[in-house]
Formats: sequence, structure tokens, C-alpha cells
Amino acid sequence: MADRDHPFLRPLWRRVVLVAVCVAWAVIEYVNGAEIWAALAGGLAVLGAWQFLVTYPRPPADGG
Repeated sequence: MADRDHPFLRPLWRRVVLVAVCVAWAVIEYVNGAEIWAALAGGLAVLGAWQFLVTYPRPPADGG
């Protein structure tokens, strides 16, 4: 997650989907009894939420 300024990540919905996929992966791993993988995916979800949703720089307003 070093290049969070990549153009692919500009739309909010894509960042939300990336975090949601990590959360879903963590839940699936936990349900299947793989706690280590669940913790890893959960950690990625937390890191992704922090970088992509909380501290992501807002695009400049087009005030003209």
C-alpha cells in the first residue's frame, strides 16, 4: 500500500470495495478455522481503512 496516489484509487467506491474484500476474506478465514490468516486479512483491512478511508487526501475542489 505504498502507492496510494495511484489513479485507480481515486474513486471512493473502489477504496471501499478494497477494504470490504479484506474484511470478507478475514471473516471467511475465521469461519474456516484459520485464525492466523484471519488476523492477517483483518490487519490488512484495518490498514486499508486507515490509509484509504481515514487519511486519504481529499481531491482539490474544482472552484475554477
